[in-house]
Amino acid sequence: MPYPEMLVAPMREDLTRVGFKELRTAQEVDDCLGEEQRTTIVAVNSVCGCAAGAMRPAVALSLQNSAKPEVLLTVFAGQDLEATEKARGYFLGYPPSSPSIALMKKGEIVHMVERHEIEGRSAFDIAETLKVAYNEFC
Repeated sequence: MPYPEMLVAPMREDLTRVGFKELRTAQEVDDCLGEEQRTTIVAVNSVCGCAAGAMRPAVALSLQNSAKPEVLLTVFAGQDLEATEKARGYFLGYPPSSPSIALMKKGEIVHMVERHEIEGRSAFDIAETLKVAYNEFC
C-alpha cells in the first residue's frame, strides 16, 4: 500500500529539484526509455532510509561533474508501482532493487548501483562511484 502523497512529496522533490523528470506511469516510462539513445540515469527512489540518507543526496552530488548523463529520470518504488515495474523491465540482468541507480546508454545498462551497494555507504562515496561511471560512459 503506497504511503500518503503528503509524506512522499518531499522525497520526490529531492530528485526533481535537481533536474530529474519523474515518471509515474508505465506509458511515461516507455515514452522516455523506449527509443532513448542518449546517456540516461534512472534513479529508483524509495521511502527506505538508505534512499534518504545516501541515494538521493548521492545522485544530486554526482551531477556536480563535467561528464554527466544527458537524461535524468526517476521512478518511485512502492508508490508508482506500474512505472517502477516497467522501468525495471529495462534493467535486464538485474533483480528489483530499491533504491537503485541505473546508468543507461543506447538503451542498455552500462552501470548499475543496487541497494546492497548503497546501504552503509555515504552519499559522497556513492557519488564518486557514479562520477567514475559518468567519466567512462557519458
